[in-house]
Amino acid sequence: MNIPNHIKVLLAEDHMVVREGLCSLLNAEGDIEVVGQAQDGRQAVKLARQLLPAVIVMDIAMPRLNGLEATRQILKARPAAKVLILSAHSDEAYVQSAVDAGAVGFLVKQTSARDVCRAIREIQKGKTFFSPTIARRLESLHPRSLDRKGMFGKKGHQLTSREVEVLQLIAEGKANKETASELGISTKTVEKHRQALMGKLDIHDIASLTRYAIAVGIVESSVQLTIV
Repeated sequence: MNIPNHIKVLLAEDHMVVREGLCSLLNAEGDIEVVGQAQDGRQAVKLARQLLPAVIVMDIAMPRLNGLEATRQILKARPAAKVLILSAHSDEAYVQSAVDAGAVGFLVKQTSARDVCRAIREIQKGKTFFSPTIARRLESLHPRSLDRKGMFGKKGHQLTSREVEVLQLIAEGKANKETASELGISTKTVEKHRQALMGKLDIHDIASLTRYAIAVGIVESSVQLTIV
């Protein structure tokens, strides 16, 4: 049910307890309505296109498609949508990657859920909203001092969106055939992307790729949101 004049919100979070708790809190507000819930990034992209939410509250580390790639795909299809990242990761590389992907807000999961409501209202008005610790850190840095290559590349190279998708599925234990089926491409194309990302990252075995994917937060999320 869509309620006129309410801010339509899509929640994308793979932890059901966090997602449902936040959904209940947001729906209790007088001006916010959760119109959909996604348990992975690919579902978030699909629901964003179907439900047309004004704001998407997005985790970074989710199965099938991480939140940063989901953000890029959503905003490519719907530039007017606003994405608020809610993540356990808060260092400069993650924040910069989120901003580069098009997010206009970034909250750490340790924040009060009341601040999530405030952030939703602010970014719906066209403003940005960052957790205080992140905002202070960003203010102390020259805008160009952050690493523009983001969290998915090094040595001056950046992975493409497709390479990041392949990396995530490799880290989740998917074989080339399964990855091809998931992405709707051929196994030969999957292998080409795999070789390209290995070359860019200078990582040449599956175990090390998996450790890298975990280290940058696209296949693991363990910090829960405090609902207060």
